[in-house]
This record gives sequence, structure tokens and C-alpha cells, in this order.
Amino acid sequence: MYKLSGNLKVFSIILMVLGLAGLTYGFLDTPKTVDDVKEILAAQESHHEEGAAMAEHGDTHKESFVDEARGEAGYSAHAMEKHEKLMDEEHGGNHMEHVLHQMQTKPWSATLVSAFFFFMIALGALVFYAIQYASSAGWSPVLFRVIEGITSYLLPGSIIVVAIILLAGTHFFPWQDHELVAEDKILQAKSGYLNFPFFVIRAVLYLLGWNLYRYFSRKNALQESSGDLNPYKKNFKISVYFLVFFIITESMMAWDWFMSMTPHWYSTLFAWYVFASMFVSAITVIAMVTIFLKSKGLVPFINDSHLHDLAKFMFAFSIFWTYLWFDQFMLIWYANMPEEVVYFVMRIQEYNGLFFGMLILNFVFPILILMNSDYKRIPWFVMLGGIAILVGHYIDIYLLVMPSTVGLNWSFGVTEISSILFFLGLFILVVGTGLSKVKLQPEGNPFIKESEGFHY
Repeated sequence: MYKLSGNLKVFSIILMVLGLAGLTYGFLDTPKTVDDVKEILAAQESHHEEGAAMAEHGDTHKESFVDEARGEAGYSAHAMEKHEKLMDEEHGGNHMEHVLHQMQTKPWSATLVSAFFFFMIALGALVFYAIQYASSAGWSPVLFRVIEGITSYLLPGSIIVVAIILLAGTHFFPWQDHELVAEDKILQAKSGYLNFPFFVIRAVLYLLGWNLYRYFSRKNALQESSGDLNPYKKNFKISVYFLVFFIITESMMAWDWFMSMTPHWYSTLFAWYVFASMFVSAITVIAMVTIFLKSKGLVPFINDSHLHDLAKFMFAFSIFWTYLWFDQFMLIWYANMPEEVVYFVMRIQEYNGLFFGMLILNFVFPILILMNSDYKRIPWFVMLGGIAILVGHYIDIYLLVMPSTVGLNWSFGVTEISSILFFLGLFILVVGTGLSKVKLQPEGNPFIKESEGFHY
């Protein structure tokens, strides 16, 4: 039976404390007035001019200096030029207020990115779990306690994400700005769906539905050890209903929490795209936690064929994600409709390295590392591929949020690192505690013998 070690518990708490301190600093350090914004822009311009002067003199340290300047202020030289142009066009005032709003939004956005990333791992693991029950899969029951441990993060993770979504207001969702809606016919046409009361109702519905399924499926699974088949039959039925519920609510969640950040833009593939990122990240974490437990000798009943199949899912859904990424990108690019291409224009122009780097991490690395069948049985190969996949899909969520909420005013600094530390610490603590509550070897499942003898 697994027990969360004191060292790991202390480590997770340290991560949370450091993360919370950094997040507090990030929220307090945001500019409060337009004058603060002007000072930041002036400092950036000064850095930019000094960097240009150093380039003229052939200073070999130019590149590192410019990178440091960009990191401090969160701008590129190209972004600075755009700010100056917008100031000229809009007489400075309105634009500066817009920049202030985006800078104040940045810590909210960084927190949401990390909060949702770890939450979606738990939710994706729950969906994978439901699929195993609904399909009467014979290979996977030995993994059920591991998956249930990961899904224990669902309740705190979902509450945090919903709280951020509801409290952020116009930091994320322009359709909550009544003055803006009054001047925008498109937002007025969508107000029957995009209004705050209905938005709250939907969010609460998602939270309740997902967590209730997790609660009852876990309860039934633990009752299987009695030898009675009824708990298994109940789980089969509620898993089928849950998957139907999930297909609907995940689509609406993707529209509500991400697509409505840019309410004029839409994509019919968007919900599938978010699901693919969620699902492959979850399977990756299931594989990595399994490898960790095997290294401790705690799950001898899980063999390399189970690991092979998890790695096969990692590989397959990385390809599936890439297909959706390319399909959405290609169709929008080919149509070249202004209301659609605006989504990719911002990401390619201002987030170019992250945008295409994400594609390398989420497609090229899994291809190179996990295509070979033998490599799927080697734990350190799977871990290496898993790290690339998780980093790539964190960037994926980052690119869903940041361009829509902070635009040009992005950077990766204290707030982003702190949010990762906080939610990573919370995830380790909650999942470790969940794994330690019961024996890791399932009992009573009608397919358990088949699963224990599984060989590919």
C-alpha cells in the first residue's frame, strides 16, 4: 500500500508556499494607473535604444541584454513599435487604458493557465476511467486505483478553476462589459447565451456533474471487492451516461471558458481540440505515476504490456491532437475570413516561438520517442516523451488564454512560474493522499484476472 512520504509532503507544501508568495507578488506588482504603464513603456523603450546602440558597436552581449530587457517588461521591440503606432492613432489615452487593463489581467491569466492545466489532467483521467468501464476493457482494471488517485484532484481543482473563471469578470470575458455590449451588435446577438447568470449556472452544472460521477464511480469501484457484481454493473451504466454528459458539457465548457474570451471568433473544431489536449495530458500523467509507483515496487501486478498500451495511447492521441491542430489551422487559413484568421494572426506574429515550438513538443517528440513499439516498454523513454508532452500542452493552454486576454503584453516570469509551482504542489499533495487511502491492487472486478495476465 502506498503512503505519501514525509519528504514528498514537505516538498509539495514548499512548492505551494513559494507559489503562493510569487502569485501574491505578481498581483500586487501590477500597474495601478496609466502613469505606471507609461513608466514601464518608457523603461522598455530605454532598454530597446540601449540595445540598438550596443548592436551598432558590435557588442557580443547584445542578444542576452535584449532578452533580459524583454523579460523584465514583457514586450518585444516589435510590440513596442505597435504600441507607439496605436498611441499615435488613438491619441494615447484609450490605448493606454487598454494596456493597463491587459497588464492587470496578466496574473489572472497566468493563474488560470496553471489551474486549468492540472485540473484538465484529473478530468481527462476521469474520462479515460469511464471509457474503460463503458467499453468493458479487459486490459486496464489493474490501473484503476492509480487513475482514481489522480482523479482525487478533480474536486479541489474544479472548484479553483470555476472560482477564477467567475471572479475574473472582464479580465477574461469582454462580453461581461455592459458598455461594450451596448455598442456591439454581435455581442448583443449572443447575449442570450453569453450572459453572466446563465454562465454561472452552466459552470456549476459542469462542476456538479463531473464530481458526482467521480464520487459514485469510486464508491462503486471500492465495493467491487465484496465479490458482488452489482457495483460493477452500476459503474458500467453510470459511465455510459457520464460520457454522454461529458461530450456535451466539455464542448460547452470550451466555448464558455476559452472561446468566449474572443467572442467574435469561433471554430467548430475547438471543443475537440481542447479535449485532445486534455486527454493526452491525462494519459501521460497516468503513465508517469504508474512508472513512479513501479519504481517503488508498489504495483508488481502492472507489467510492461500495460505501460506499452498507455504509451500507445500517448502516441495515438498526440497524433490526434496534431490532426485537429492542423485541420483547424488549415481550414481557417484557407478560408481567410477576417473574423476567423484574427485568432491565428496574433499567435503567429506575437507568440511565434511558442506557437510552433508547441507543435514540435506535441507532435515531433512523440513521433521520435514513442513510435517504436519496444521503446514504449522502456520507462525512461516514456518519461522523456511524457515530459515533452506535458510541457507542450501547458504551452497549448497558455496560448488559448494569453493572446486573448493580455495580447502583446505577455511574458513568462514570476507569476507564471509561481502558478506552476503552487498547482504542482497542490496536485502532488492531493494525488499522493488519494493514492494512499486504499490498496493499489483492485479486487473484485470481473476482468481483474484478465488484466493481471495481460500481455501484448
